[in-house]
Amino acid sequence: MFTRISVPTPFQIGRVNAYVAGRTVVDPGPESEEAWSALLDGLEARNLVPGDVEQVLVTHPHPDHFGLASRLREAGARVLASETGAAIMADFGGRLEYEQRFFREFFERCGLSAETARTVTDLPTAFLPYAPDVETDRALTAGDNVTVRETTLGVDAVEGHAPGELVFDFEVDGQHRAVVGDNVLAHITPNPLLQPPAESGRPRPRVLPRYNDSLGRFREAGHDQLLPGHGDRIDDPAGRIDEILTAHEKRTGRVFELVEGPTVPADVMQGLFDDLPVTEQFSGLSEAVGHLDVLEARGKVRQRESGDVVVYERAGD
Repeated sequence: MFTRISVPTPFQIGRVNAYVAGRTVVDPGPESEEAWSALLDGLEARNLVPGDVEQVLVTHPHPDHFGLASRLREAGARVLASETGAAIMADFGGRLEYEQRFFREFFERCGLSAETARTVTDLPTAFLPYAPDVETDRALTAGDNVTVRETTLGVDAVEGHAPGELVFDFEVDGQHRAVVGDNVLAHITPNPLLQPPAESGRPRPRVLPRYNDSLGRFREAGHDQLLPGHGDRIDDPAGRIDEILTAHEKRTGRVFELVEGPTVPADVMQGLFDDLPVTEQFSGLSEAVGHLDVLEARGKVRQRESGDVVVYERAGD
């Protein structure tokens, strides 16, 4: 039912998949003239212009997925996203400032110098031009339905890659399919990016443990095909999810090996990735802290404060 438009992005991940069915677009891509031109070409190939688009579905509030939603909304389309995603997309700059404040302090506590923590958290400011604010016309929650070309799409909530992630399930040609954003990718293990608390002062969400649990539940849905946000479609969803979970488990084991004595997350990142450039250290620390969270949830490691940093050690030591 959905066909793919490959849209260029300025990000390391490369091109993003926008999906079109009838007068519905899912994840139109980032705000840029290059992306807009590619989307227009894709629409024209389907005998559509922006004013023909009736609704834009957003799987998650990352710039490479929702940036062009504002142009389509200005042309008359409705925007549909999760309640959490809607709040972020309505004030992406404000959300980024909140994340930067939280992670500057958090990354220093993880063992980064103040200068490096500031650089790592300042880098995403460059994303702002690709993510203009956009209002959401309908907030979606798990269990809702959306109609696309007389086909009912079921809405489900998943966790792990971004706040407020949604997937859209549907049946077509006797197959159970879903548009899944970046929650499952064919050739890349999705990064469980760290997230700040939903509200200041609340506990930090343990993203990777939630992602592992969410993937396990999603696997049981028995999909025949997944349409991801990047790369090729996935024709063996259960097999691909098993590969991702196996890769996570292997890395969790490696992180446990790295906690030979009192260890800060920055040292775990160094052990995993050697000399990681500063541009990749947000992702690197997300990996390190995520797997430490898994080990802590399993009772394998514990954390304690040591001066101004948080230290992890094996629970039996």
